Amino acid sequence: QVQLVESGGGLVQAGGSLRLSCAASGRTFSSYTMGWFRQAPGKEREFVAATSRSGGTTSYADSVKGRFTISRDNAKNTVYLQMNSLKPEDTAVYYCAARTLTIATRPGNGRTYEYWGQGTQVTVSS
Repeated sequence: QVQLVESGGGLVQAGGSLRLSCAASGRTFSSYTMGWFRQAPGKEREFVAATSRSGGTTSYADSVKGRFTISRDNAKNTVYLQMNSLKPEDTAVYYCAARTLTIATRPGNGRTYEYWGQGTQVTVSS
């Protein structure tokens, strides 16, 4: 079992930055591929980014490439999402998720993630 707790959300102006954190419980954090997803009001949940168990491989949605960076610190059982050049369309609840599948297998498919955090709100004002 893995418990995930996100933090770092908030209100920011367009063009600003935020860093989200996701702290995981348990001693096997490094065994999981970690992902970030988001869901805006009235929209379906969408993939944002994922990182492999070691952090050496990452995957991004086209909408955030070049602006967002996912990273992890296995010693701290934490995954991060650095968000730069934020846009109003980035407004959403952001969730971190964990799965046992490697990053090679459809990292953007939310149904393959076994564990989810409660989410943190990110609001970008124009």
